[in-house]
Amino acid sequence: MRPEEVARSWIGTPYVHQASCRGAGADCLGLLRGVWRTLYGGEPEAVPPYTPDWSEAAHAETLWTAARRHLREIAVDGLAPGNVVLFRMRSGSVAKHLGIIGDVGARASFIHAYSGHGVIESPLSAPWRRRIVAAFEFPHQE
Repeated sequence: MRPEEVARSWIGTPYVHQASCRGAGADCLGLLRGVWRTLYGGEPEAVPPYTPDWSEAAHAETLWTAARRHLREIAVDGLAPGNVVLFRMRSGSVAKHLGIIGDVGARASFIHAYSGHGVIESPLSAPWRRRIVAAFEFPHQE
């Protein structure tokens, strides 16, 4: 399966902070972890507990650093279905929201777990595009 197909199978999963269980609960990192498990088997690394405001006090780009350990960073202007996008939700804050590109072009979209909404597929509108700070692709499966 392709990453975006796996991510779409999670649509409707409720938002639950720190969770990663399709149908039961996930946050944005939990969705990415679930897609990874489907594609590769296990988790890429153990995820320590984190709070909703994690890494903000130290202004550490924790999520960006972890993404670079396991995914291949690509240019933001060449997005394709299945790519992972990292968002900075507010100017000057750390990047801490993830999504997986569903479609590109006129119907551009991304799949993500969003507080208050659960796992959904949203249009990749201009306000969302402006928040993208990095993009990645999953490593090729052997």
